[in-house]
Amino acid sequence: MRSLLKSALNAIFLLFVAPLAALSGFGRIESLYVFGAQWCAMIPGLPGDYMRIAFCRLTLEACSPESRLQFGTFFAHPQARIGKGVYIGSYCVLGRTSIGDRTQIASHVQILSGKKQHGRDADGRMLGADHGRFETILIGEDCWIGAGAIVMAEVGAGSTVGAGAVVTRPVPPCSVVVGNPAKPLGGTTSGATT
Repeated sequence: MRSLLKSALNAIFLLFVAPLAALSGFGRIESLYVFGAQWCAMIPGLPGDYMRIAFCRLTLEACSPESRLQFGTFFAHPQARIGKGVYIGSYCVLGRTSIGDRTQIASHVQILSGKKQHGRDADGRMLGADHGRFETILIGEDCWIGAGAIVMAEVGAGSTVGAGAVVTRPVPPCSVVVGNPAKPLGGTTSGATT
């Protein structure tokens, strides 16, 4: 019965956000996509969770209806993928990323689209994002990303990124990393808590 109710709610919210997704060309008109993503981010409670997932299903490259996005969270670019059973906490800003199944992301996390999004000219002046290089950051399956972490590089499957960590280099699978810049904490994630 619960599964049936969830399916019905998913369908209702898909219909509700379809005009907003269509306005953005289903994610192809990026400025209108960002408007829709930010608008959906501000809807509170469980209806907001359903609305955010519905919008993502219609505009991102891939999004499982079995995932959750909390209040204040949005994807800055439609070039993103959300696996099955993913949970993303409140006030996260996520760039171009692919998030594996069952990964849990705490609140206030940022996943940037790589480390070179903004270039400079020969005189050191900022050129802006249109001159930068955007990368898709891969977050493996079964990862835990702690509160306030900033991720700019791949995180291997089964890894834990500690709260407040700044990931600038790839994290091998089944690792625990902490600090700024993030460094391995001895051992693997089996039984680890951060």
